[in-house]
Amino acid sequence: MAKLKHTFKTDILFKLLFTKNPDLLKRLVAQLLGIRLGDITKFEIKNPEMTPEIVGKKFSRLDIVMTVNDQQVDLEVQVEDEGDYPERAMYYWARLFSNALPAGGKYSDLPRTIVISIVDFSLFECAEFHSEHQALEVTRHTPMTDKMVFHFFELAKLPKEIDKDNVLLLWLALFKANTEEELKEIEEMGVPELTQAINAYHSVSVSPEFQELERMRIKADHDEAQALHNERRKEKFEIAKKLLGIGDSVDKIISVTGLNRKEIESLPNVN
Repeated sequence: MAKLKHTFKTDILFKLLFTKNPDLLKRLVAQLLGIRLGDITKFEIKNPEMTPEIVGKKFSRLDIVMTVNDQQVDLEVQVEDEGDYPERAMYYWARLFSNALPAGGKYSDLPRTIVISIVDFSLFECAEFHSEHQALEVTRHTPMTDKMVFHFFELAKLPKEIDKDNVLLLWLALFKANTEEELKEIEEMGVPELTQAINAYHSVSVSPEFQELERMRIKADHDEAQALHNERRKEKFEIAKKLLGIGDSVDKIISVTGLNRKEIESLPNVN
């Protein structure tokens, strides 16, 4: 099977594809929120920027923030399970929610704020691929507010067989797809918006703009890795100096730090 070099989960491609095709994004969001497309009367992307500074920035987050009717919606794709994703999603929600309060504004005027996460791993101990969370009272399960909403879609839990009439699952299958054959299977189902999305994916993935942004991201990752490597080597030399200062043998310092004999013997205080 021909493995895709870049997928719908590739953060730069994800953001570039959907900010350049807002109609597709609108259709995707309607499916993720379970609302009719015709019921979306206002739709605006709030952060379409894809500048080199954003792409090359350490810990940059290429999410898409939107206004959907009178709601704020944040959509993000997460590939790696770093062990703290629920807390991370809450942090994003808190920042977005609090930043929506204008100077002198009333708390009651804060908009309903929704964070949608498409994750490529199992997150919760349940069989369902979709989880919706809100702030509820513990025993009565009554809502504290309807302004805090989280949607999580776990790609690892999608069913193997997907009916062509289930457009939500087809969209999620696009994000899960890692091979050309998987994309082809979805395209052959003949669902117009999915075919349009696949065509847009192919167009964006070979565009000079995407290629340059991806090159810059790779360079930023390489620079970060090199800086981390240099910092760790510096720490090893500092440890070696301290061990030399208390009279430890070169052999012991080699085992502790991983430095070689020549590197250690170049340091002062070697007997």
